[in-house]
Parts: sequence; structure tokens; C-alpha cells
Amino acid sequence: MRISNADANSASDVQVTDSAAAQSAGPRGFAYNSQQYRVVFGAGTAARLNEEVERLGIRRVLVLTTREQRDQGARLGAQLGSRLAGVFSDARMHTPVEVTESAMAVVQAQDIDGFVAIGGGSTVGLGKALSSRTGLPHIAMPTTYAGSEMTPILGETQHGIKTTRRSQDLIPDTVIYDVDLTLGLPSRISAASGMNAIAHAVEALYAEDANPLTSLMAEEGIAALGRALPRIVVAPSDGAARHDALYGAWLCGTCLGAVGMSLHHKLCHVLGGSFDLPHAETHAIMLPHATAYNAVAAPEAMVRIARALGASDAARGLHELAQSLGLPKTLAEIGMPESGIDRAADVAVQNAYANPRPVERASVRELIVAAYRGEPPSLH
Repeated sequence: MRISNADANSASDVQVTDSAAAQSAGPRGFAYNSQQYRVVFGAGTAARLNEEVERLGIRRVLVLTTREQRDQGARLGAQLGSRLAGVFSDARMHTPVEVTESAMAVVQAQDIDGFVAIGGGSTVGLGKALSSRTGLPHIAMPTTYAGSEMTPILGETQHGIKTTRRSQDLIPDTVIYDVDLTLGLPSRISAASGMNAIAHAVEALYAEDANPLTSLMAEEGIAALGRALPRIVVAPSDGAARHDALYGAWLCGTCLGAVGMSLHHKLCHVLGGSFDLPHAETHAIMLPHATAYNAVAAPEAMVRIARALGASDAARGLHELAQSLGLPKTLAEIGMPESGIDRAADVAVQNAYANPRPVERASVRELIVAAYRGEPPSLH
């Protein structure tokens, strides 16, 4: 890590092989990477921002936001006093490289030595991109449930192509979870963001490098969000529901950072990067279909997903949850052109990646067609 925190546990790589410990954990050994970062969780924790900036030794902070959240960023940044060097409010979905380059010009001109990203995955992604280019510390203050703040993953878009890279240095040095920052999040965005988080946990359960610890977090994260999201849609100011959702998002994001993802995330990256589709809504639409695609090849994961949702079937339970939240039902609704279906299928199978079931173009195309039309999830 760029910055070492006295209160954080040291990063470690725990490997279990043919020992008694491995046998007690299950029929096969596993590797688990613990991350090194600091988490501050609760209500009103945004007030501790200056304390965390000081802990990291940052003298000139650049606050990052989207245009819609600029006022919120300026308000929260004001507590930094003379440490606040400015607010960059052009963060966008899919972390376009040209936006990062614009922010880099500000970093160099203003002698910035640290970042505070306030917002969802778009803003946190920009913080990661800047931190990775400069080696400077990065604090994330999530206002959605996307979970990007917990991952060593960055997806960047250039010339219509989204590429993903993974590095431990991408994880923010400190994450401040403040339930109060999510109270103003509109119900629709809350629901879509929460489904995005659930997707991380679903794929963690059937990941090639899945392990008992991440599987426990994944099931608990799905359950917490599954309980919370319907309550938030009905009562957006329900503090207890917001607490559960943020807790679930933390767990699901941790899963995404700990193990590899599969077909669902590949498809969403292809669709988002190629057609500029809204990130969270794309996840919400695709998740039941990708889950159904892998159902036969990952029966244990399906049992855990269904149990977490209190459903009889994993894919159907995810579909019913998304429908109950009033989210878009089809890719067509969120801007996917029908002419792009074949292109998406082609890109989705171009490079090999781990998935419980073999990734075959014809079957993947059927999956995309079903999602485009809003058909119920089924085995393709």
C-alpha cells in the first residue's frame, strides 16, 4: 500500500493446503488475501473526515464528485479548512480516460497530495485512477451501495472500449461509511445500486477462487441488501434500512475485491463500455439471466443465494427482487440498441475467463436477447 495505517491489520496472504485446518474448512484448500485499509462505519462519521486526512498526512486535498454532487462535496470538504485545495466535479460513469487526464492537470497545477472521493462508483473509480497514476493517498466516502471502494479493481473506458485492471494499490487507504450520506439517495438509484452490490456477492459464491470466508460474507451481504432495499423503496428515510443496505454493500464489495468475477461482470463491462449504458441498471437487468446461465454448474452457490433471499430459486428470486424495486426490466429501456446484440456477444467471448459453465457464443447471445426483451430468466 502507498500509506500504512497504524490501526489497520497488516496485509497478508493466508494459504491453507493439506493440513487439518484445510480439512476442517472443507474438502479443498484455499487462499485468502486480507486487504490493508481502514474503515470508519456508522452514522455521522463524515465529521471525522479531517481526522482521517490528517492521519494520512495529506496537506492539499482534491475532493472528487460528479456534477450532481458538487455542492455536497464542497460542503463536506469545507470542514478541511486550509487543507481543501479544490473540488473536481467531472467524474463520470465507466471512468473515461479523458476525464482522468483533465483531473491530472488539476493535480499538477494545484500541488495536490491526496484525494477524497465523495459519491458512488463513478467518483470512487476516478479516485482510483488518479491515485494509481500518482501514488497519492485516497479516501473514499461512498454515497451509494456500489461497493467499488472495497475493491482492488479499476475499469477505464477509452474509445468505446472498457478495460479492467487489478492491483492492491487501487484500494482506497480509508473508507468512511456514513449512513447519513445515503439518506438523500433517491429510491430508484438506491435500488439499482443495491442490486449492483448483490451481483458482486452472487459471483463471489461461484468464483473459481471462492473460499469459506468470502462465501460467508457474500451470503450475509445478499441477505442484508435483500431485506433492506424493499424497505428503502417504501420509506427512503428509514435509517435502519439504510444501515443494513450500507452494511450489505460493504460485505458485497469486499467479496468483489477478494475473488475473481465471471460472466455477469464481463457482460456488464461489455454492455456498459460499448453502449454507454447506466452501470447499476445494467447489473440489475443482467444479474438474474447470468445467474440462470450458471445455475446447473454451480448448485451450491444457487442454494446459498436462494436462502439469502428467502426464495425457492436463485435466479427467480433475484428477478423478483429487481421487479419489486421498480427497476428497468429490459436493456432496450436503458438505451441498448438491438443492432448491438451480436457485437456484445462477440466481445463477451473474445477472451477466456473463469466461469462455472463454459462461455459459448450462441448461449450468451440468447442470454443477451432475453435481457434485451425483458423475458424471465431461464437456462440458455
